[in-house]
Amino acid sequence: MISVSTPRSASLPPLSPAHTLPRIAVGPEWLVCLLISALWFGCTAGLRPLAIPDEGRYVGVAWEMLRSGNWAVPTLDGLPFFHKPPLFYWITAASMHLFGPGVAAARAAAWLASVSITTGLFAFVARWADRRQAWATVIVLGTMPLFYGGSQYANLDMLVAACISAAILLTVHSALARARGWPHRRTLAMAFVAAALGVLAKGLIGVVLPVLVLLGWGLATRRLGRVTALLMWAPGWLLFAGVAAPWFILMQQRFPDFGHYFFVVQHLQRFASAGFNNPQPWWFYPVALLALTLPWSPWLAGLRRRGRGSPPDPAGLHSLMLVWLGVVTVFFSLPSSKLVGYILPAIAPLAFLIAKAAGVALRGGAPAQAGLGQPMPRPRRLFLATAVAAATVCVGTTAAMHFYQPKSLQSLAESLRASRAPGEPVVFLGIYPYDLTFYAHLDAPVTVVDPWLDSEVAKDSWRRELVDASRFAPAGATRRLIGPAEVGPLLCQVRSSWVVGAWPPAAESAWLAALPPAHQSGATALWHVVTSRPATRSALACSGTASAAR
Repeated sequence: MISVSTPRSASLPPLSPAHTLPRIAVGPEWLVCLLISALWFGCTAGLRPLAIPDEGRYVGVAWEMLRSGNWAVPTLDGLPFFHKPPLFYWITAASMHLFGPGVAAARAAAWLASVSITTGLFAFVARWADRRQAWATVIVLGTMPLFYGGSQYANLDMLVAACISAAILLTVHSALARARGWPHRRTLAMAFVAAALGVLAKGLIGVVLPVLVLLGWGLATRRLGRVTALLMWAPGWLLFAGVAAPWFILMQQRFPDFGHYFFVVQHLQRFASAGFNNPQPWWFYPVALLALTLPWSPWLAGLRRRGRGSPPDPAGLHSLMLVWLGVVTVFFSLPSSKLVGYILPAIAPLAFLIAKAAGVALRGGAPAQAGLGQPMPRPRRLFLATAVAAATVCVGTTAAMHFYQPKSLQSLAESLRASRAPGEPVVFLGIYPYDLTFYAHLDAPVTVVDPWLDSEVAKDSWRRELVDASRFAPAGATRRLIGPAEVGPLLCQVRSSWVVGAWPPAAESAWLAALPPAHQSGATALWHVVTSRPATRSALACSGTASAAR
């Protein structure tokens, strides 16, 4: 953790041979920031159900990891799922193990990441700028709707944003400390560990983006040689490899096609191809950043006044944040596939720049202290009003989503959980509701019925994910991924099973029309199939008598 012990002035202390950097520690203000951010991001973490598909998918994978005890191989319906590396699943499964499989525990990774970004940014800005700027920055950051929403969202984006942010801030801290003759190796080692965790969080962007940002900052501030020297530190790369490489090596040993699938298909092809999800124009992220950080984004207009009233910036923080924001935005604007969460690594520098623009207005609007009984200066009233409005948007949106989550199958899953006896099989007909395995606490993989040779498998969907996973475990896929013609014989083999499918039933599942649903949630229904009932055996065309069913 970067020390927050700062000089009273905004400028850096003069270099002195006897001066040493204070020990890496935390101060009272940092602890206050930690407590406030932990409570703020955690207070509504369990308020709304899991969003579909992302939260349901990733939490479902973590649930499978927990229930199976296999912490090495992430699985989707019991099949190896290598779209993403395992750090998110490890954190989420550990959280659910400690606190139970609830929604708040399932969002522990995002909560932990948002608190880490907030407190890390506070420590960095307090150390190399001033405390007032640090507090303004974290107030802006914590009440940005996009950032707050990411802190409440159980997927990988906030986690990798935290790792990228830590790698950048720790390396810049090391560069500034080294230039003054202060100890810096321990902090630099932490930066390499953060980059390694970023790779374990979401892949190569965990190291590529920090390197690009740091090189850009080095060019912008004429520190390229110093930055390059830090980036070429051999012990750091050994530490990086020691943290990041073992899981990838283990997966390559177990699954020979893993390396090609993970790095070529899921990295290079997804980046360069237009056939994946949510294609958007190049200007998508600049517009999204401005829109989803309202009501803070209009304060950016104050950056035009930076030359008037701005404190000195010998550390080059302004340049760092501009480069950081620009590199991340351009990088993610290049591919056709764009999801809002991808841009989260750009939120920390944007918050700094907004807070700096606000600081210029605050300094220019009134003296530092208003007299007793004097009205609050207008710029400060406007800053406070913006913070209150932003916080209201954050909490209000989360509360509204508690009541409106149309794709959630929480109620259906809880009905299945309450009624299903241990060991009774579950079959999904033409659908794969990601959140159902988590909410129902299913203790085994399900059978998924679909025409798997259909052309739809080529699209980026749950079908594609299961087909991709099946290549790593073909024997398991044969048992779990079956065609419509096989469902009748499968259900006839057991006395009692549960079926989840579309409502009304699809044409290939017309036999379900004779069975009343046990539960219905929107366009999805749950059926209890009991083959001892003559009507059920007739609908399924089961051969033999009911006693033949196990």
